[in-house]
Amino acid sequence: MIKVLFVCHGNICRSPMAQYIFQYLVDSAGRHDDFYIDSAAVSSEEIGNDIYPGAKRILDKYHIPYSRHRARRMDRDDYDKYDYIIGMDQSNLSRILYCVDNDPKGKCSLLLDWTDSPRNIKDPWYSDDFEGAYEDILMGCRALLEKL
Repeated sequence: MIKVLFVCHGNICRSPMAQYIFQYLVDSAGRHDDFYIDSAAVSSEEIGNDIYPGAKRILDKYHIPYSRHRARRMDRDDYDKYDYIIGMDQSNLSRILYCVDNDPKGKCSLLLDWTDSPRNIKDPWYSDDFEGAYEDILMGCRALLEKL
């Protein structure tokens, strides 16, 4: 089983969107039993909160199923539990690397590093561009699934 952890700043927008989009793609490909997928934050400020309403609206728009979510913060134990730890932007990745002692096993990356257009995924909490975040996350998740 391949274990994937998606990580963003607060675990209420991009990382849960990635979690549920990737789960949808995995399920649609008939590979549900091949993956364990979760998400987490690099900060503590949203711990326990559900998915942000703008993120829910975009998931609903594209018929991506999701469930009640409780934001959590990534910790050092996640490094041993997951095969891939995938951040949404360079700031996330820097904080992930700090948490996991600089990634000695090469498990950490940015989601769009899996595509032909590596770059940060902008935080829609600040920009309110949930459509743009969805498109970037979908592209990254498709590329990740294809390569795994």
